[in-house]
Amino acid sequence: MQIEILPSFKIDKQKWDDCIKNSSNPLIYASSVYLDYMADYWDGFIADDYSLVMPVPWRKKYGIKYCYAVPFIQQLGVFGKNFKQEEVDAFISLLQQTFKYGDYSFNYLNQIKAAKQSNNYILLLSSKYDVLKQFYLSHLEKNLHKAKKFPLQYEEGEIEETIELFKEIYANRVKHITQKDYKNFLELCKVKQQENNVVVRRVANNNQLLACVLLMKDERRYYNLMMCATGLARHQSAGALLYNELIKEFSHSGMMLDFEGSDIAGIEFFYKGFGAVNQPYYRLHLNTLPFPLRLLKR
Repeated sequence: MQIEILPSFKIDKQKWDDCIKNSSNPLIYASSVYLDYMADYWDGFIADDYSLVMPVPWRKKYGIKYCYAVPFIQQLGVFGKNFKQEEVDAFISLLQQTFKYGDYSFNYLNQIKAAKQSNNYILLLSSKYDVLKQFYLSHLEKNLHKAKKFPLQYEEGEIEETIELFKEIYANRVKHITQKDYKNFLELCKVKQQENNVVVRRVANNNQLLACVLLMKDERRYYNLMMCATGLARHQSAGALLYNELIKEFSHSGMMLDFEGSDIAGIEFFYKGFGAVNQPYYRLHLNTLPFPLRLLKR
């Protein structure tokens, strides 16, 4: 198997997107439009006329080209139909030869040795809501019962409002996300909204916004890209109500709700409450820089 590396502007985007769409593990993050908007630069590792592909976002600092974790992109890695582990290994080897430093997340079908496993909870929405809710855990049921005590409204939300609330609440916790990243994400959302592939929902109490969520979708998944909740939302269990109503709205759709995490114990506990199951993926850190740069970049 021969693998070539092409910069994004030389890639046949139609062939690339067809490979992602028809692969055994299609994910929206690997589509050319998503990468073009969100990554500073990206290359495509391509084998056998786009039968297997792997996108690699990169930057350059002090003359060193390195791969990096792009905000709002959870998983990348190797995509294609029915690929073998030795083919994945060949892509990993080329990645390690090409980039001496960086961080890279492979997708759930790529098995990676010496990589950190991360959690990602998913919920199949094939069944009706009455069936899905039977798998809710007891702590979630208690929170939903608590939410009924308040006059909470579940309604359609707006992209800009969700992004601004997210920045207001979490900006100090996610300092790696820059204003440029938020701008790029907003522009991507506008494009996807024109395709009817963005869902924004909010929960309010007497017109006071408590929680909102922004999901992007493809043919198989709703991606939980941005969720935010105020302190008052937690007191009134608005977050539990928000996702419960989402599941009710999109139940029996044949889609999957991809919660996008989490390795944070409290968030993991929250997602598991909805009967979601873990579909882990792997994150690889690269550092084969020459001494003494290797020490500086730990």
